[in-house]
Parts: sequence; structure tokens; C-alpha cells
Amino acid sequence: MIPFNKPYLTGKETQYIEEAVKLGKISGNGDFTKRCQSYFESTFGFKKALLTTSCTDALEMCAMLANIEQGDEVIIPSFTFVSTALAFIRQGAIVTFADSYSDNPNIDATKIEALITSKTKAIVVVHYAGVSCDMDTIMDIAMRHNLLVIEDAAQAICSKYKGKALGSIGHMAAFSFHETKNIISGEGGLLAINDEHFVNRAEIIWEKGTNRAEFFRGEVNKYGWVDTGSSFLPSEIISAFLWAQIENINDIQNKRLAHWEYYHKGLNDWAKNNQIKIMPIPETETNNAHMFYLICKSEEQRKALITHLKDREIYAVFHYLSLHASDYYKEKHDGRVLPNSDKFTNQLLRLPMFYELNPEHIVKNVITFNG
Repeated sequence: MIPFNKPYLTGKETQYIEEAVKLGKISGNGDFTKRCQSYFESTFGFKKALLTTSCTDALEMCAMLANIEQGDEVIIPSFTFVSTALAFIRQGAIVTFADSYSDNPNIDATKIEALITSKTKAIVVVHYAGVSCDMDTIMDIAMRHNLLVIEDAAQAICSKYKGKALGSIGHMAAFSFHETKNIISGEGGLLAINDEHFVNRAEIIWEKGTNRAEFFRGEVNKYGWVDTGSSFLPSEIISAFLWAQIENINDIQNKRLAHWEYYHKGLNDWAKNNQIKIMPIPETETNNAHMFYLICKSEEQRKALITHLKDREIYAVFHYLSLHASDYYKEKHDGRVLPNSDKFTNQLLRLPMFYELNPEHIVKNVITFNG
């Protein structure tokens, strides 16, 4: 049986967890947390990196830092995970859903400006499958309308747009280290800050609304409650696990990219013969091999392909249901039809992708499908 995902362990995770325990500070913001955060800042150019217990937490911090209040409007794509919207709805925002492009699930940058009103406060972009949105256009729109840009980079570690690391372009960004991602810590996330204006407050929100981090650095002689916040920082156990993954990030990425390339070459002709499209990678962007997806010609074809693979013990899966049509939000949606988002809901199919994968076996079984 080939699962859709299998978490990869480098072999040092438990060793580093044991080291963290022996150091005697496992509640968070210790040695392993600092190592991880320093790595992300120096490697990807973030002005400040703060580990969180999940990408959802990082997005909630973004909403707090953006001062999202009751009645503010936030533009996000409909084809995304619920956390992208929920983080802002919890602050009282009205979510304005944007459609995807016709050929890929990312937010259609050409449709954003028409959705902006006097109440719009932020644009949240999702780099689906680790492939960048059109950040030049989006940042230009945001600058002209005085809006914040928040990158939901949950799937985008190590990806770039015109040479810039994803997560380093908008005002702030959120990453995920969930067990389905390229590097993992079981659950875990990262808040990346790129605007100096948000750095100090981010650390306070991260520390439950206190200036405790400044106290431990000796910058204040006592700490207290100075702002809103919550318990966002992870324990050293999570950070120690993540550090083992970071040490092996190049090996992990090279292996995943090799799998992706095998899929692409092995399925290209088959896909054309079956009117199936392979995920596109624009020339201005890089591919981090977070996933390999197909766009089937119909929902029926996708169901048949899933069944075909499952019968051969290969587990391929679809992805998000359009948020604008969700049970929770459909009555609050403004009624616009978002056909591309719905198309990907019904036609996108993800093939297994993980470190220890045997893509050759999967390709051989996929191409026996004639649908």
C-alpha cells in the first residue's frame, strides 16, 4: 500500500528532543527555538522569524498584527484551507473571496482590485503547492490602496518568486511544519515578519501579550501585560524535532524534487492523451515539490482515477472544498460565482508525495488508466 503521505524522520529527532530535556528548558523559546529562528532569518531574509505551534497560530498572529477589527474586509482566495479565512474571521473580519486563475489554483491577481472597498484592510495570498502568486501585481495593488499583504506560505518553504524567497515579499507570512509538509515537526508553524513596524509587537503577542522576551534579554528589569496575545510559541520538544529536519533540508528537497521530475516526465504524454493537465510552474517561479497534482477534465474522471489507483493500493486524494460554498460561510458570501475555484474543488487530484516514495511504481499504475 502506498499512502498519500508518510512523515520522514532524519534519525536525529529523538536525540535532539533528549538534548532539549537535558538542557532543562522545554517550555519554549530556548536553544533549539533560537537555532531554528536564526536559520529562517539568515536563509530566507526575514527580518524576524517566530516559531509557532501551527500555521493557524501564525495566521492568527498576522490578523492581530494587522489590527483586524469588526467589519474590516480581507480579500482571500476561496480555494484554500479554512485556517486562511478563520484567522481573520475570529477578529471580526468580513472575508471577500477571490477566484483562482483558470489554469492554477492561486488567487487571480487581475480580479483583486475590483474587490477592494473603503473597508478593505488586507490581501491574503496563498502560494498553492509552493508555487508563487503574482506578487509584483499584488504588491503594486496593495501599495496603491494602502493595504497589507499577508502570505499564507504554508506549503511554500524553499520556493522563490523572481529570486525572492516566498514569505519574504509581503508584510508578513505564515508557514506550516505539519506532518504533510516538506519539513515537519508533527504540528508547528512559523511567523515571518518583513516590515520592521511589526517586529516588536509580534514578539509581545507571541509571548501572551507580555514583554517577557525583552526581560530575558535584559532589556527591561521586569515584565508585565502590555498588549493582546496568546500562547503561540511552541515547546522546545517541537523545536528540537524541527531542527533535525532543518539540518537535512537540502537532502529532503532534492529527494522530493527528483520525485516530482519523475512524475512530470513519466506522466506528460499520458496526461495529454487523457485530456488531463499537469500542474504548471511559471518561468518566474521555482518549484519546491510540495505536491504533484493533476487537473482532470471532469469530476467523474477524477473519481474513476481515484478508484483505479485505490484498487492498486495507491492513495491519491483531492483537496479543498471552495470556502465560499462551505456550510459555515455560504450565507455570508456575497453571491458571486467563483467558477475556477469550484473547478479545482471538483477536478484537482494530488498524487502521493513523500521522501521514501517510489514514483516509478505509481507512474506505471497511473498510465494503465484510460479515462
